Amino acid sequence: MNRRVPVPAGKLPQAGGRALIEFESKSLALFNVEGDLFAIDDSCPHQGASLCGGRLEGRVIQCGAHGLRFDLRSGYLLNSTQLKVASYPVEVVDGQTFIVIISEESAP
Repeated sequence: MNRRVPVPAGKLPQAGGRALIEFESKSLALFNVEGDLFAIDDSCPHQGASLCGGRLEGRVIQCGAHGLRFDLRSGYLLNSTQLKVASYPVEVVDGQTFIVIISEESAP
């Protein structure tokens, strides 16, 4: 079953901004790119560096530790499908924003 993690209104990033959302044992990075919200694991799959503090260029986040660049839409390393950071859908329901954690059973 999917889990919907509520994002506190005070944590919603403004356009061009980002926020770190803690949920159970997960740290999620939430980005606002021109009004579109994207959520990914905060940990770079290469060596675990925080992605929330990386350089944001449009819909691409660059890891501050080693420069790897990930597409926020898919989570994949740019120009490759060999490395991926987990990405999560973001929903707004009745004015409340949620990050949707998709369960293993529900994944395609």
